[in-house]
Order: sequence, then C-alpha cells, then structure tokens
Amino acid sequence: MNDKIREKLKTLTTKPGVYVMRDKDGNVIYVGKAKNLKNRVSQYFRSSPKPSKVQAMVDNIDSFDYFITISEMDALALESNLIKKYQPFYNILLKDGKQFPYIKIDTKQPFPKLEIVRKVKKDGAKYFGPYFAGIDAREILKTINTAFKIRTCNNKITENSMAKRECLNYSLGLCSAPCTKKITKEEYGKEIERVINFLNGNDEEIEEILR
Repeated sequence: MNDKIREKLKTLTTKPGVYVMRDKDGNVIYVGKAKNLKNRVSQYFRSSPKPSKVQAMVDNIDSFDYFITISEMDALALESNLIKKYQPFYNILLKDGKQFPYIKIDTKQPFPKLEIVRKVKKDGAKYFGPYFAGIDAREILKTINTAFKIRTCNNKITENSMAKRECLNYSLGLCSAPCTKKITKEEYGKEIERVINFLNGNDEEIEEILR
C-alpha cells in the first residue's frame, strides 16, 4: 500500500457508494459498490488472505476514487453505469467463473517438472501467474522446455529409481534424463533455479534465452 492510498483511506465514509480502483497509469481496473465504503474498501488493503484473482487486482492498485450515494440502490445503478463506461479488466475477470492458468513447480520433489494448473494450493509448491490478457501459459511452458533441459514426462522419478532407457526428448537434447541418472539432483536443482529466475522476470536470463 502506497502513501497515496493510505491517506485516501482516512477520508472514507461509512455511507453507501461506489469505488473506482486505478492502476499506476490511471486506468480504471475495477469498479465496486458498497453499503459501507469505509469497511468495504479497507478490506482490500488488509493483510488477510485473499483469493488469487483478488490479490492480483489489489497488487495493481495505485490509487482509487469513490462516490457517495444516497442509498445502496443508487450505488448499484452507478456501479453498473461505470462498468459499462470503463469496461474494467478485473470486473470481467472476477465475475467470470473461468479459472486462469498458473505454472506450478513442486520444488519438494527431487526432480520436479513444470505443470499448468488452474488452482493455487497451499502445498509448498511455487506458482507463477495467473496468465491472462493474451499471455499463453502453454507457450511459456514450450519456451522453457526448449531452453532448459527439464523433464516433461509423468514418470515418478526418485533418487533411487532407474528407468531402462532415456526417452526421445533426451536424444533431441530437450531433457537431461534424470530418469537414468544422467544428471544429479544438485545439477538438476540448478537448472530449476534458472527456470525460476526466468519466470520471475530475470532480465539476463531472458536475454540469454532469446539469444
């Protein structure tokens, strides 16, 4: 929460109204109504756990405006008009039942693979996303599988297991074959760290991949 938001929260009233969330460029990203503006808007900026899509929206809020109305019914009408006017991205996202994709890496596994999932679980794995607005998680995964020698198979690979032979991806130079111990757990872990750096937006890693 920045100072601009912190100061604006102090001015909120307990009356009904409509709030308008904006990003750093001033674009309207969400419009909502409230029976009690102070309680409703303040909830977004508390440290309590939130659904992933709500948290993604909150992370993009740079400022907000609000309008006081006579009644909650008036707030509903104003909210509807403002949504029609601005077509805020997160109103569409949050009211759509569709689950957007994440890329998951379960680093607790000795030789983890990357997966596309629709829900974030509290399982200790690393999740990257959600991916939307024209960003295709499958294309990102395809890029990673081409640039890094990470396994894509569904085999359960442990430190003690040993496959009879490597798959075709190993022959094509797309996998390091942890299934037949062509790579150690430590070496594979370093490759996973490079993948995580890439997904975190590490500029040097991205430049190297593009080259």
